Amino acid sequence: MAETKVNMRGLKCPLPALKARKLLSKMAAGDVLEIECTDPLASIDIPNLVRETGDAIEGSDKKGRVLTFRIRKS
Repeated sequence: MAETKVNMRGLKCPLPALKARKLLSKMAAGDVLEIECTDPLASIDIPNLVRETGDAIEGSDKKGRVLTFRIRKS
């Protein structure tokens, strides 16, 4: 299982969700994608994306303006 960490700070809606979708489509089942973003709408967009793709959010965190999501590919 591989883990990929991507910095999406500064990207505005809908780019974090679109880029996450593209990265997830190339990953194998069980792999983890960790993204960091500063767009407040990502807190809505990323969970919606994960619901659509059937993957799972393992965790999310917010430190200051930075939102972090750990997504496991199903």
